[in-house]
Amino acid sequence: MNRFIVVFGVVLVTLFTVEMLNPVQEHVIVPFTTGLAKLSAALISPFDENVIAYGKILQFQDTGFAVSIEAGCNGVEATIVLIAAVLAFPATWKQRSAAILLGFVAVQVMNIARIISLFYLGDWDLDIFGWVHLYLWPALIMLDVLVVFIFYLRYLSNREEEAHVAAA
Repeated sequence: MNRFIVVFGVVLVTLFTVEMLNPVQEHVIVPFTTGLAKLSAALISPFDENVIAYGKILQFQDTGFAVSIEAGCNGVEATIVLIAAVLAFPATWKQRSAAILLGFVAVQVMNIARIISLFYLGDWDLDIFGWVHLYLWPALIMLDVLVVFIFYLRYLSNREEEAHVAAA
């Protein structure tokens, strides 16, 4: 347990530090966030032709309402927490890589749902938007990370059990 806590903390601090570096922000985080805005608009556009994306902004052309996908709203921080947890737990690199990749996808699917729902909520009612944005969705995104990590631990446990049965 102590090893997990130390490795988790070191990886977490390291990845958050790297994420905050200007070159990483400029060449990785901002383009990724721009991609999220474009993907969100692409998913919405078959149902609502009044939506456009430019940079990290998602906007209704008719009402002018827009949201900007900022740091903390792009799923990167949640993914960093997941990566730190996965790397801190003993497993093979193949298992860790698969968990990180699948976890990243799970977090981003949930995050796209978050972005789109907040976009429509904000256009409808800013008070509800504020509450859902600040309280509900952050909890749901971190719950998603926890669920992915629990599934990963369960998978590792089942694999270990199968190995013991095969050895006996």
